[in-house]
Amino acid sequence: MTKPLVTIAVPCLDEEEHIETFLRAVDAQDWPRDRLEILVADGMSLDATREILLRHAAIDPRVQLIDNTGRLAAAGLNECIRRARGEVIVRMDVRAHYASDFVTRCVEALDKSGADNAGGAARLESGGTFFQRCVAAALRSPLGTGGAKHSAPREDGFVDTVWLGAFRRSVFERFGLFDPHAAANEDAELDQRIVDSGGRVFISRDIVAHYRPRGSVRALAKQYFEHGRGRARTLLKHGKLRSLRPAMPFLGLLGEAVLLVAAPFPVAGLSLAAYALATGAEAVRVGRTEGIAAIPVVWAIFPVLHVSHGAGFAAGLVKYVLRPDWGALERLVSGAQGAAGATATA
Repeated sequence: MTKPLVTIAVPCLDEEEHIETFLRAVDAQDWPRDRLEILVADGMSLDATREILLRHAAIDPRVQLIDNTGRLAAAGLNECIRRARGEVIVRMDVRAHYASDFVTRCVEALDKSGADNAGGAARLESGGTFFQRCVAAALRSPLGTGGAKHSAPREDGFVDTVWLGAFRRSVFERFGLFDPHAAANEDAELDQRIVDSGGRVFISRDIVAHYRPRGSVRALAKQYFEHGRGRARTLLKHGKLRSLRPAMPFLGLLGEAVLLVAAPFPVAGLSLAAYALATGAEAVRVGRTEGIAAIPVVWAIFPVLHVSHGAGFAAGLVKYVLRPDWGALERLVSGAQGAAGATATA
């Protein structure tokens, strides 16, 4: 039986340090080479990323460089989807690391589950710098991820969202493309559309890919601020979230601010002390695997995650209440494949 043609859809921007490693990982996939196309949407990189991609495209016709003038990952993914010839479209990110059967397991999960989107858990990669190992320790804690199922490697079943994701192209005909203006949270926003419209999202423990956390406090805070702002945008766009979990850092930050302003000092002080004790105890539990020196670093990372995400959520509420930037939904037209990439709005 002939396997379906699979399109790998990849957004990137200024990835000269990682793009070659990524292309080698795709080349190592056990999916038949002649049933795979690799579309890389570059956000007009200023480093050597485009030159590297063009060099690979010259020797491997499966690789195609696509201009992503919108620059955002969501806009780049849409450029790939419009041009995709594959029956199945698998999202991959340049900085992740993949098992050699990643594509195979994605297709198998789609077939077995009947889901509209199938993916794996966002697994943390071992190694890296001391700080990255401390971040990984914090993110393995429920206080770091909020108990999100898409971060649980042993999870297997239907969920609200998954990391990366594999889709039959008909999903983009039924539910629309990624939101091209979403600077973050574009995957969860699409998954919310799918689930709210009666579709299903499946996480498989057999789909294995890893990512490495940000390497500095500043980069980590920026990442989580953007996550929070993206979650707020999704809330305002759809009028709801699939769970309260993404809003918890904001609600905690708001509650503490109210206590500091309105309550007697001992009450606010007790609240902060309780937070410090809870995060400190958790830092001991998850940080000791990296050594005693990691415990205070992990302890300090928890408020970076929580405050950055909560502040980003607050900033997103203000920004998108004043200036919502979402418009009409764009869908693929049934039967339009390849360079034509016809779409319609609804």
